[in-house]
Amino acid sequence: MSLKFAYWVPNVSGGLVISKIPQKTGWSFEDNVRYAQIAEEAGFEYALLQTRFVASYGAEKQLEAITLASALAAVTKRLKLISAVLPGLWHPGTVAKMISTIDQISHGRAAINIVSGWFKGEFHAYGEPWLDHDERYRRSEEFIRVLRSLWTEEETHFRGDFYRINGAPLKPKPYNVPEIFQGGNSRAARQMASRVSDWYFMNGNTIDGLKAQIDEVSSLAKANNRKVKFGVNAFVIVRDTEEEAKQVLRDIIAYADAEAVEGFRSQVRFAGKASPEREGMWAHSDFNDLVQYNDGFKTGLIGTAEQVADRIIELKKIGVDLILAGFLHYDEEIQLFGEKVIPLVREKEAALKVDAV
Repeated sequence: MSLKFAYWVPNVSGGLVISKIPQKTGWSFEDNVRYAQIAEEAGFEYALLQTRFVASYGAEKQLEAITLASALAAVTKRLKLISAVLPGLWHPGTVAKMISTIDQISHGRAAINIVSGWFKGEFHAYGEPWLDHDERYRRSEEFIRVLRSLWTEEETHFRGDFYRINGAPLKPKPYNVPEIFQGGNSRAARQMASRVSDWYFMNGNTIDGLKAQIDEVSSLAKANNRKVKFGVNAFVIVRDTEEEAKQVLRDIIAYADAEAVEGFRSQVRFAGKASPEREGMWAHSDFNDLVQYNDGFKTGLIGTAEQVADRIIELKKIGVDLILAGFLHYDEEIQLFGEKVIPLVREKEAALKVDAV
């Protein structure tokens, strides 16, 4: 399978780094229409719309993911739109209907990312109970099972600990059963992915760290007679020279909003301690890593176009199926990536096939 490329939709203010460095990245509907249309022409296949209801690291303004995906579906032609959703703030029947509607609008381009939730303040602010760590994943698994049933069965009957569905129909059905993505670094997250999800998103990491996750989830999925595909978060900095790219990274960190980064660190540390393993997705992230809130610097897509393409091929070789890219300057860098990096990756993928033959 050829590598897929996705980009983070900047539907929250502040961009993709917790830094005061100037960014040419907007968050408005008009900005995101422009980015989506550029991205699909540049060779991106997916766009991931973030879910956020309360500012947690300086993202003071947020556009809701499903609503925005519906609007973008009407002004794009090929891009698959992944709406992030928080079980606990949504009912799965409602979400199944909304995603199916987006699928109708887009003629089969709707997908969903199930976010089990790490930010306690978001649930408290909206008056919803905050469940223990593994209970959140149990709820997410039921949520996914309800979605799949509503999208594929004439009537859904479901009796779980969190949801009851009593012969509910859903029409029209989606053109295609929407792909289901999820993240999470805990044992509960990996087990859930192996049982019910199509894709497992990983935070940025080293090659060895990513391979360990891929091997574990693949093994768990095999035991369930399933296969899971893998995406990795990466913050991309492509410049004419390696030194220029590394200087941009140094500048981002030098201008980091220290108060916001420490606030984010405190929030995720609290969330991590709630897991049975007593550590969360950011347990091994230092201050510099946390400036990009999903550890995107760690993935190493920083350098010349050739260097970045080579690194992407290294990721492909260990089992990565999708690169989820974020940028400093969306107004320029989505198109730049499509022009300079994606064609190189396709050439290198073709060479790999020739070598294999």
